[in-house]
Amino acid sequence: MLSLPIPIWVVWLIVSGVFFLGEIFTISFLLFWPGVGAFLAFLTSLIAPENFIAQVLVFVISTIIMILFTKPLVNKIFKNKDDTSMNNSAVLGKKGIVIKKMDNANPIGQVKVNGELWSAIKSDKDKSINVGESVIIEKIDGVKLLVRKP
Repeated sequence: MLSLPIPIWVVWLIVSGVFFLGEIFTISFLLFWPGVGAFLAFLTSLIAPENFIAQVLVFVISTIIMILFTKPLVNKIFKNKDDTSMNNSAVLGKKGIVIKKMDNANPIGQVKVNGELWSAIKSDKDKSINVGESVIIEKIDGVKLLVRKP
């Protein structure tokens, strides 16, 4: 039998707490399951304080079962289902409103698309695009939009 200066149930409770604290800082749901397993071993130590092997088996088996069967379920539940396009791909092909005029003298202007202000370059070198006119976003070049009249 294992001889410690403190009761074994205290050890299992501390181990469980350490796993739960680790889970708080990692947010991965991987340390949560050994924390539950250690808590089940704590409960086992209250029922059978002399049977350390049974406590370890409860900890190991319950942790393995929970990781194998519940981790995929948790991943499915907490999966990010948001497939919203980010700014770059969300503005391609959209219409925008010119905020700052673009012409041959000043080819870089500003366009408002989906409520956001973007720097823009006109794709047609001959035409000017005035404030308030609609444009179509053709391409994104770095942080600038390449636009044309519809």
